[in-house]
Order: sequence, then C-alpha cells, then structure tokens
Amino acid sequence: MESNIYLIMIIALAVLAVADLVVGVSNDAVNFLNSAIGSKAISFRTIMIVASVGIALGAIFSSGMMEVARKGIFNPGEFYFNEIMFIFMAVMITDILLLDFFNTLGMPTSTTVSIVFELLGAAVAMALIKILNAGGSFSELVNYINTSKATEIILGILLSVVVAFSIGALVQWVSRLLLSYDFEKKARWVGALFGGIALSAITYFIFMKGIKGTAYGSEHFTFLGGLTIKDFLETEWLGIVLANFVLWSLIAYLLTVFAKVNIYKLIIGVGTFALALAFAGNDLVNFIGVPIAAYQSYMEWVASGQLATEFSMEILSEKVPTPTLLLFLSGMIMVATLWFSKKARYVAETEINLSREGEGKERFEPNFLSRSIVRLGMAISQYTDTILPKSVSDKIETKFQKQTIALSKDKTYEMPAFDMVRAAVNLMVAGILISIATSYKLPLSTTYVTFMVAMGTSLADRAWGAESAVYRVAGVLNVIGGWFGTAIIAFTASGIILTLINFGTGAAIAILLFVAVLLLARNYISYNKKSKEIKAEDSLRRAESSSVQGVIAESVKNTSNVVKRTNKIYTNAIDGLAKQNLDILKKNKKGVVKLTDEIDDLRDHIFYFIKNLDDASVGASDFYINILGYLQDMAQSLEYITKISYKHINNNHKKLKYNQIKELKEINYKLDHILSETQIAFDSRAIEKIGVLINEKDDLFALLSEKIQKQVERTRTEESSPKNTTLYFSLLIETKDLMTATMNMLELYYKEHDSSIPPATISE
Repeated sequence: MESNIYLIMIIALAVLAVADLVVGVSNDAVNFLNSAIGSKAISFRTIMIVASVGIALGAIFSSGMMEVARKGIFNPGEFYFNEIMFIFMAVMITDILLLDFFNTLGMPTSTTVSIVFELLGAAVAMALIKILNAGGSFSELVNYINTSKATEIILGILLSVVVAFSIGALVQWVSRLLLSYDFEKKARWVGALFGGIALSAITYFIFMKGIKGTAYGSEHFTFLGGLTIKDFLETEWLGIVLANFVLWSLIAYLLTVFAKVNIYKLIIGVGTFALALAFAGNDLVNFIGVPIAAYQSYMEWVASGQLATEFSMEILSEKVPTPTLLLFLSGMIMVATLWFSKKARYVAETEINLSREGEGKERFEPNFLSRSIVRLGMAISQYTDTILPKSVSDKIETKFQKQTIALSKDKTYEMPAFDMVRAAVNLMVAGILISIATSYKLPLSTTYVTFMVAMGTSLADRAWGAESAVYRVAGVLNVIGGWFGTAIIAFTASGIILTLINFGTGAAIAILLFVAVLLLARNYISYNKKSKEIKAEDSLRRAESSSVQGVIAESVKNTSNVVKRTNKIYTNAIDGLAKQNLDILKKNKKGVVKLTDEIDDLRDHIFYFIKNLDDASVGASDFYINILGYLQDMAQSLEYITKISYKHINNNHKKLKYNQIKELKEINYKLDHILSETQIAFDSRAIEKIGVLINEKDDLFALLSEKIQKQVERTRTEESSPKNTTLYFSLLIETKDLMTATMNMLELYYKEHDSSIPPATISE
C-alpha cells in the first residue's frame, strides 16, 4: 500500500514535468529567438529549424546538470525517502503555481531561479520540521543544507546580472568601434576577422558543452597524450581557440569573397544554435531534474526493501547518469512546444522593445530611480567628454554615427529593432556565458544572461536616447524587480507547501495537485480568451494615408469605434450606479484605460504621420491633430465619470435617489440616440447626416442645464448627502464636457466634408 502511494507521486511528478517543459519553453523561447528575430537577418522558419536542432542536442548532452536537483542545494544523506519525496513534490507543485501566478500578472520570471529557490525553501522547511521534532537547535540547519554549493549557485545567479550586462556592453562598444554602423561596407577581411572571433568562441563552447556531457568526454585517447577529451579541451583551451580562430577566419573570408555569404547572418545562425543548445543543456534540469531525481530515489528505495521513513537518501550524493531516453524524450517535447505552442510562437516583445533602435511606444513608466540613473549616466558621459582629447572623442563619435534613413510612418515595422552586429554580439556573449556556467555545473539563468546582455549591448550602442532612456531603464528595473520577487516567493511558497504536504500527506498532495490543474486550465482559458478579446473592429488604427481624403476616410473608422465604445462605457457607468454593481464599474475602468491607451498611441504616432504626408496634403495634419484632440477630450471625460462612479460605490456611499437615477437615465437615453446615430452615419460613410445630429446639440445641453438646476433646488430643500450631491453634479458637468468634445468633433467632420470632400470620396 505504501509503495502505491509513492508510485502515484512519481506518476504525478512525471505529468508535472511535462507541463513544466511546455510552460517553460513557451516562456523562455524568447531568450534564444529574440536576437535573430529582432535583427530580421534570417527567416523565421530558418530560425526555428536551427533552434530546434540546438534544443534537441542540448537536451541529450545535459545529464551532468541533473546533479543540481539531487545534491546541489541540500545534503540528501540527512533525509529519508519519504521526506525527499515530500520535498520534490512541494517543489514541482510550487513551480507550476508560481509560473501560473507570474503569467497571470504578466510579470517576468526565471525557471532557474524558481527551481533553485524552491529546492532551498522546501529543504529548509523539511529540515526545520525535523529539527523541531527532535528538539534540536536551529544551528543544526547547516547540516541539512549544502551551504557552500547553494551559496555558489545563488551568487552565480546574482553575479550573472552584473557580469552579463558589463561584458555585453564592453564587447558591443569595442565591436561598434571597430565596425561602425557602416559595417557592411568595410573591407572583407574586417568581417572575416570579426566572424573568426565570434565563430571560434561559439564553436569552442559548443564542443566544450557537448562533449563534456557525453560518455566520450571521459574516454582516454593515445593521440591526446593519454588525456580524456574533456581534460584536453580544458588544459589546451588556448591552442584550440587559436586554431579555431585561424580556421574560422579563413572560412569566413572564403565564404565572403567567393560565395558572397553575409558573414553576420552566419554568426547569427550559429549563435542561435549555440544559445538554444546552452538553453536546453542548462535549463532542462529546471523542468525534469526533480522528477528524474525522484524516480531514481524511488527505484533505489524499492530495491532496498526498507520502510520509506527509514531509508536514507545518501545514494543521491553519488553521480548517477540520467537515462539518455528520458533526455531525448524531453528534448522532443521542448522542440514540439517550440513549433506548436501559440505562446512560444507569439514572441514576447519586452526584450526587443527595450533594446530597439529609435523611438516608439514605451511599455514602462519612468520612476524616481530610473530618472536618477539616467541623470548619473549623463553626468558621467559629460565628464568623460571633458577628459578625452577632442580628436579622440570626435573619432569615436563617427563610429557611432547611424546611417541617415528617410523617416516613414512605418519605420518601426519596416526596420529591424537593431542591426546584425548587435544581434551577433548578443548571441555570442550570451552563448559563451551560459556555456561556461554549464561547464562548471552552475545553473545560470538563461533569462538573466540573455536579457542583461541585450540591455548592455543596447546601452553601449546608444540605443537609449534622450527621449527613451528613462523608460528603458525603468523597464530594466521592473524586470530585475520581478526576478527578486520570483526568488522570495519561490522560497516562501515552497516552504509553506512542503509544510502542508508533511502534515496532510496524501490528502494534501491530492488537493494541491487538483488546485494546480485548475490553475493551469484557468490560465490556458484566460490566455485564449485574451488573445481573442481584441478584434480588428474594436481597436484603433494609425493613419497611414498621405492625402486629405485618405486621412478623413481612415479617421472615420477610428471615430466610429470611439463613439461606439463611448456609448457603451457611459451606459455601463449609469447602470452600475443605478444597480450599485461594482463589477460593472470595475470592468468599465479597464475599458476606459484601454481606450485611453489606444488614443495615446495614435497621438504618439503624429510625428511619423506628418513626415509621411505628401506636399499637397499638409493641411490634413491640422484636421487629424484636432480630431485626436477631441477624441482625447472624450476619453478624459469618460475616465473621470468612470472613476468617480466606481469610487462612490466602492466606498459604500449612499445610493443615488430615485429621481437622480431617473434623470441620469433620461440623459443617457438622449446621449445613446445621438451616439448611435453618429456611429451609423460614420459606418455608412454618410457624413452629410451629421448635420441633423448637430442640430440636436442645443436640446441636449438644455436638458443638462435643466437637470443641474433641479439638483440645485433639491440641494437647497431636501438633499441630505454631500457625497451624492458632489457625485451628481460631477456626472452632469462631465457629461456636458463629453458632449461638447463630441459635437465639436462632429462639426469639424461636417465642415471638412461640406467644404472640400465630395460624398463619393468618403468610402472604404
């Protein structure tokens, strides 16, 4: 009976491992795909094929890293089999719940940090329980935890942030100094030399990583002076790297001269392969290390014939090879996920967005710390300029001079996020750092390394200009903050779940597994719902036309959309107040935020819009800017109406009186009529019908004035709630502002249509 319980736990761990593989690859695919995708150097299909081969090989060669899960964090000899199984189960359940939690919040997370701190949290909790049960002292905790190795791993993870950023910045600065932005026009030997350096570095660590993980790495060969391949690679590394450099430089030169191959594209392809290889070799332990350790523990326990509470897990301290079949199957699951997971194919834009050249919509808001860091950076830059001789400073400046390209409205879509030199450096440095960590059995976070290398190269490449630096730095700080949050939550949650499992045993495990499955299902449904939520007709489009007629036709679509959503948001606000329904008002707030963000995006695009206009249609800019101004005024009024309505109900203030609700419904009915007819006129491109609606303006304003006067009289005679009075007056005044902006916009359309645009031209 006891054996069956642990067998069920092994099966549950296997299922959790598969789920972890799928979720992990979906989240981390961006780490090794972003540089190739951001540079647009090679096709997406080619990138996927190269990455798939790298993942498959990396998975097969990752056996050595599995020791981290067995003995890297705790001393297995101090625990019995049942305790080890509880630790492993707590870790895997926490991992699933943690990934789901961070995915729901949209926060960045690292699978390496998660697994390390989950193992640490569960082991510490189990050790404390054993110490308390035995009446021991807390000082005995060091006997249970592999403090030296755990400290080494944690410091390695934290140092990787600083090291990756610094080395990425240094290598990129030197590379740009040598190659400039005009790198494709340099002499062919320059590209061949850069290719030799990059490719020799990448291939050495591919060999180092690959061969050390195979059985052949420990074989002795006479022609190597009796050394093993692994020892030969370690002791003769300088000679191997130099020979590699000469060979690759020659190959690069020949390919450039005779085959007309773009050597930078080759580096990006090989770098993507290396990073995928390093990712699978380094991160596979995060997904299957714990279940494999649990399976091996179970097999040893069954063979021993001892009770689970008496069988010491000292066996985990020994080096046990991971079955190649399990590694192969894991690799295939990772490759399949890479190709078929929607989340993996929809690459997260955070890293590309923060490292891209030029301006665009920023995802993060600046804060005090980001502003302070930028000011410090500017001060250091100015101080450096005063120290360097002007001739040297000018020479450096010419190397960082970007090519002049005619601006276009589609700039952010047509141009790559960064050039091939930066993509090559990203891949080269990240691949090398992760491979070095893997060769020393250090589970460096691929997320940390690839992200921080990309940020370092962005800084060195001057991608963070005066108009974007505070936003980019704020983004980096947000991401790093999320990483520290991951560590703290992983440690705490794993310890709590271990405690629940220890005291609740089978029942607690069953409940926790059920909760994990529910959360995974909810996350999947929520993701699908969110991806289908934004329909084409419900989102605003940037103006792309270069003529007056085209701009009006395109803006009509946006205006119809805003009018439709305005009607819905205003109606929901009145209904929410009438029914005191907090859920309606809460959803309304989200709808207003989304609308405001879309209008802000249109406003931020004005620069490229004006640049794109033809000479004969510059007048369209005045029309378009005014329309955006009115749309923004409408959104601001809606935002205020929604905010005060939500605040009133959320604070449990008195319900509006019957007469007040009745009057608001009357206003809403009149407003609904005008907005609905406006939407119909715009959708049918019958702009001439707007004249009828404009004539109703006076009636609507008269109605609003009448309601304001009635409330004044009520306040003087019968009203007893200051909060109700404030809310009601605010709603009426803001409704008046909303209709003023709407009517001004309609008058502008009607005037433009009536004076210069024949009805036939207002079409799809």
